[in-house]
Formats: sequence, structure tokens, C-alpha cells
Amino acid sequence: MSKVFIVGGAGKVARPLAKMLAEGGHEPLSLYRKPEQREELEALGATPVMGDLAELSESELAELMKGSDAVIFSAGAGGVGMEVTNAIDGRGLEKSVEAAKLAGIDRFLLVSAFPEAGRGKEPKEGFENYIRVKKLADAYLVASGLDYVILRPGTLTNDPGSGKVKADLAIPYGTVPREDVAGVLAELIDSPQVSRTIVELTEGDTPIPEAISKLP
Repeated sequence: MSKVFIVGGAGKVARPLAKMLAEGGHEPLSLYRKPEQREELEALGATPVMGDLAELSESELAELMKGSDAVIFSAGAGGVGMEVTNAIDGRGLEKSVEAAKLAGIDRFLLVSAFPEAGRGKEPKEGFENYIRVKKLADAYLVASGLDYVILRPGTLTNDPGSGKVKADLAIPYGTVPREDVAGVLAELIDSPQVSRTIVELTEGDTPIPEAISKLP
């Protein structure tokens, strides 16, 4: 059993992820910000950990993470503005990486963004900033020395997960249900051989365990 600390634990990917991890025999610790989120996280099998990523210091966050075996960063501003994107997707990721180091946690999984997201549409300043921040966050984690996996899902949907995906180092752009992103993250927790790599992800025809087992 692993203790897995989920940053952004009340998010739309993190909630099904917590349930999958708990059902798989792991102990998810879900960082949340709003008091009303606690009950749902407990019902999913998570240990709720209250804290505001934007307000916590690195040392305070490290204290909350202490004793965990891995960190999954699934926090995001959710398109509410560039300032929040910079604070959460950017500085929040950097803070989480440094906190993991302070807490002695080596394994770090990051939910990032597909490079082709939004291409072919009229450029918008906020979205261009989001893509820039996500790429810089990826680079920060790669340079950290941690045992990282960066997961770049295509456009997220709320469709029910099929349990089947396409995952590789580089694949054509597409969509993917949030539930299947959660399933891939849960599988990666059980797949320590997938290390220091970037994985692109869309819906597909390969069962998640098989898709992850085939990664280089």
C-alpha cells in the first residue's frame, strides 16, 4: 500500500482518482480548500487534508505531505484567469515540487496539457498563457531531480471512462474522459518502472494496464 498525496484533491480528475486508489489498497490524501468538500472526499475513501495551495508555504505543504510515498499534482485554475493560472498551475506546481523534496518524497506525477490543445482556434491571451505556464511547469519538474512522470492528456471530457486509452511518448491529438485520466494515474502509481518520462494520452482501444505496461 502506498500513501499518495493529491494536490488539487477536490478536482474533477482527483475525485475519481482518490476512489480508484482507495479501492486499489492505497491511501489517498486529498488536499482540499473548501470545508464543504470534506464529506465527499471521505466518502470516496480519501483522507481529506485541508489547505490552500496558493497560501501554504513550501515548508507548510511539506509538513502536510510528510509520510507520503508519492505526490500527484492535479490542481488547476480552471480557466478563471491568468493571475490564478500563474499562481496555481505555475507557482503552485513549483511549490509542490519543493515541498516534496523537503518531505523526502521522490515520486511525483504531474497532470499537464497536450501540446496541441486549442490549436486551430483563434488565439486567446489567457489560453496562450495557460499553455506557456504548463510547459514551464513541465520543465521545472524535469529539472527537479525527482522521479517524475508528466501526463499530457488531450482535451478532457465528462464522458464515462471506457477503461481503454491510447498512451505513448507522442500520439495524435484527441480527447479523453477525465475518469480515464484518473485510471491512468492510478495505474502509474502501481507502475514504478514508468519513470522520468512524458506520456501523451487520449481515448483509445487499449486497456489501461496494457497501455501503461507497453510504455518505454
